[in-house]
Amino acid sequence: MKFVLRKISAADIAGGNNPVGGWLLCDFHIHTNISDGSLSLRDVVNLYGEHGFDVISVTDHILDRYTLEERIKNKEPINAVKEEDFKDYLKMLWNESKRAWEEYRMLLIPGAEITNDFNKYHILAIDIKEYVDPTLPVEEVVKEVKEQNAVVIAAHPDRKKTDKKHDSWYLWKNQEKFKELFDAWEVANRDDLFNSIGVKKYNYIANSDFHEPQHLYSWKTLIRAEKNVEAIKEAIRKNENIAIYLMRKTVKCKWNSHLSSG
Repeated sequence: MKFVLRKISAADIAGGNNPVGGWLLCDFHIHTNISDGSLSLRDVVNLYGEHGFDVISVTDHILDRYTLEERIKNKEPINAVKEEDFKDYLKMLWNESKRAWEEYRMLLIPGAEITNDFNKYHILAIDIKEYVDPTLPVEEVVKEVKEQNAVVIAAHPDRKKTDKKHDSWYLWKNQEKFKELFDAWEVANRDDLFNSIGVKKYNYIANSDFHEPQHLYSWKTLIRAEKNVEAIKEAIRKNENIAIYLMRKTVKCKWNSHLSSG
């Protein structure tokens, strides 16, 4: 297996001059202000829609109970979706997915970043339908995600250059043990390209780990598949007709003027 690197500008995509016709422009790692992102869900959808994306997954954090209890004890922002709020979170995503399709012909797949900061592993669940406890061991988390017919991805397994700590250290330490467990591994995250993952020839994907507007211009995934959720998931699992590319801003974009005030 090999991965392909492409560099495409925001002007190409937003202007309809997509040089990779037949491929779907995708980002499967996006945060909103429901957890620790800076934009509302509606603004995220508008931003990605106006930039011509075909498929996105919003993956706000859910937290292990030890980290959650510590943040509450220290009166820190939780920056995550609580278990009791998870059904409402999914409803918001489902409702916004309808608007995303009607206004932009963009698929929005409900997701979550299953975040265990106590034992140091972050796992993306794409097309999640029920809450999964991030406190569980990795193998059990993956089992529960797959039982929902959701795609499971090892998030930023290598340490990013901008990180003070290695959030997925446990996945990195045990990558040989887990290499076949995940449907894919992030080979690129925002501005970081993990050659350490690429040379292992694991199933791969590239995402922005979006938290704020400038993160749009980062590593992304291209998929050649039918434009529906099941076809997208199957393409990730088979890891065929997958490419990664680095999206960069080359023109002044106007989307900021369309952000909602709420």
